[in-house]
Amino acid sequence: MLWRRRKKTGAEFLVVGLGNPGEEYRQTPHNLGYMTIDRLAEDEGIRVTRPEENALVGLGAIGGKSVVLAKPLSFMNLSGGPVKGLLRRYDLTLDRLLIVYDDLDLPWETLRIKLKGSSAGHNGMKSIIGSLGSSDFARLRIGIHPGRRLASGADFLLRPLRREQLDEADAIVNRAAGFVRRLLAKGAEKAMADCNRRARGQQTEEQ
Repeated sequence: MLWRRRKKTGAEFLVVGLGNPGEEYRQTPHNLGYMTIDRLAEDEGIRVTRPEENALVGLGAIGGKSVVLAKPLSFMNLSGGPVKGLLRRYDLTLDRLLIVYDDLDLPWETLRIKLKGSSAGHNGMKSIIGSLGSSDFARLRIGIHPGRRLASGADFLLRPLRREQLDEADAIVNRAAGFVRRLLAKGAEKAMADCNRRARGQQTEEQ
């Protein structure tokens, strides 16, 4: 049922940023996916305001490609339903999907592109993989681990960023938006090679 044909819309890619709706979550680490979509929308003049499939979406062009930008409104742990619905609505296959989300397994400021893989415990990704029945789609992971022992990962994810972190988060979002553009322009494999540089303190690059 997922790939039942729908009317052609002209969209070439679906870029989804994960997060939680609501002002109280707007500047939390768990919303860096949302923030990346907002940055792309601002830079490219795309209004992400139209409600579709329990998400806010905007259609526009990035790097010469027709793109749907989306922010699910279902809360992070139920992201799969909106993503599946949008793929079906825009008649797109998994190779035209990019998910942008925060990752507590990566150090703060680290970015990684992967072309497939497990959820690694991330509930938003677990929901998407479960809904799609596949993990074969690209994702841009934004590292948020602060480099210290956390009493509660959940509390950290949903706690507003400190004032001194906001400038850093702004730079991270700029970089993430840049890699989304690179992926759209050059393809996922080239963008992955460019993005996946050795993280600060790592001994080997991630494959």
